[in-house]
Amino acid sequence: MSSLELDKASDSRLFHFTILRLIKTQFTLGSQERLKSRKLMEQLFRQGSTFFIHPLKIYYASKDLPQGITLQAGFGVSSRVFKKAVDRNRIKRLLREAYRLQKNQLHQSLTTANRQLAVFILYTGKELPEFDFIKEKMNAVLHNLEKQK
Repeated sequence: MSSLELDKASDSRLFHFTILRLIKTQFTLGSQERLKSRKLMEQLFRQGSTFFIHPLKIYYASKDLPQGITLQAGFGVSSRVFKKAVDRNRIKRLLREAYRLQKNQLHQSLTTANRQLAVFILYTGKELPEFDFIKEKMNAVLHNLEKQK
């Protein structure tokens, strides 16, 4: 192989690595992006704003989050309605996945506006949802949050 062919091969690998890295960072939900602070959650429930898009109730507030974090989200399901932890965990997993796939537009608008937002999404329905239904509702929730500026 000539040095020109090696340069092309390494450029190609670098390009593919860069694309994979961009894809990986776009659709993640890391521990820094999850709302875990009990103190922050209590403030959110007490002082935050709410809106309802059936079957999701959303609590949100502009808060001072750790540096570099623009958006933190938490998810919950009522144990009164869903007695089995398996069902609650499945719904939370569906909520997290729908959020993870669609949060980018909200994240970008918050970054350009130099704002930080804490969000808690509570599932209030009575039956186990399908992923497509949750994804549709999550899309409506994120668009509503984007308009709430």
